[in-house]
Amino acid sequence: MSNGIERRPLSRELAFFSYGFRPFFLGSALFAGVAIPVWVGILAGMGNAALLSTARDWHVHEMLFGFLPAVIAGFLLTAVSNWTDRPAVKGGELMALFAVWVAGRVAMAIPTGLPLLSALVDGAFLVCLAGVVWRELAAGNSWNHAPVGLVVSLYACANLLFHLSVWSDADTDRPFRMALALMMVLLTLIGGRLVPNFTREFLGGQGRAERPARFSRVDAVAIGLVALAAASWTFAPQARLTGWILLGAGVVHVARLLRWYGWLTWREPLVCVLHWGYAWVAAALLLLGCAILEIGLSKEDAVHALTTGAIGVMTLGVMTRASLGHTGRPRHAGPATVCVYGLVTVGAVVRVFGPCTGLPSNLVLGVAAAAWSGAYLLFALVYGPYLLRPSLDE
Repeated sequence: MSNGIERRPLSRELAFFSYGFRPFFLGSALFAGVAIPVWVGILAGMGNAALLSTARDWHVHEMLFGFLPAVIAGFLLTAVSNWTDRPAVKGGELMALFAVWVAGRVAMAIPTGLPLLSALVDGAFLVCLAGVVWRELAAGNSWNHAPVGLVVSLYACANLLFHLSVWSDADTDRPFRMALALMMVLLTLIGGRLVPNFTREFLGGQGRAERPARFSRVDAVAIGLVALAAASWTFAPQARLTGWILLGAGVVHVARLLRWYGWLTWREPLVCVLHWGYAWVAAALLLLGCAILEIGLSKEDAVHALTTGAIGVMTLGVMTRASLGHTGRPRHAGPATVCVYGLVTVGAVVRVFGPCTGLPSNLVLGVAAAAWSGAYLLFALVYGPYLLRPSLDE
């Protein structure tokens, strides 16, 4: 009782749409767990692959502009309330945003014969998300987070550019590279805040004297080099200068990561996985730079170090921690969560390095897909009940 008014627990329906991470983390996990096996089935010649675009473009688009924006939405719609000290986006507005995202996935999978309508439905989500983020930043006068709003806005433009390229029968690689380049920047910005902050909190709780280095010129150079590498790779992907910039950015990111004492977090996988995910960011920059310079892996395999590795590991690291913390549960990775991390790592390693082993490509792709999508399905199985039910502290 408080002021004579009884506080009633939230119903399951209200709880599910009380924070952005709930519907979007669960939706993105289920989608990743289904879309990847569907893609493998299409490659194997199973079923009808009649889609709005080519099967290859559908796969890349749905990972970059379907799955990933849902994860971004889940994180940003939850974090922005902390940044701005404003109420979280919830209820009817959150339901509408989630419905727009679901409609986009349906529009891309089931051609209506009206490509303009499908493009508008699919493109609407990122445009709406960018609008909500800018509205909240402006209302909370939180302009120090404006770079995040800018990245989301450019991400929406990349999706619209993809649809324009499809209509005009132009190459779709540039909008895909643009999206991946923006993810490099976003991982650098957000990962550069989350990883050291959570590590500092963990080491303090362990009574350790070591602390991650505070933001300095090393971090500024790392962000600047990634932004430069992202722009260069988007517009000049074959240039040797682009390869050298990517290599330089990778080296600086290794130095940045080493300043955060990640090896001291091995006792808590919930924190350690974030260092592992950021290590994939540095590895992706190095591998992609080497590939452009025709050293080591192919460009396709190097790109998957960014997608299956950096994005795959970092998203699950953030999703698990946020889902536990915001539902009132201890922030500790149990055996099932560790298994999630293990599966996504196996999927990434096999997809990136498997092709150079000489093993059959179908075997490599099948194992990588099963492990990577399996990690997200396991997340949905374990964390789904947490996301659907009211928080323990409500």
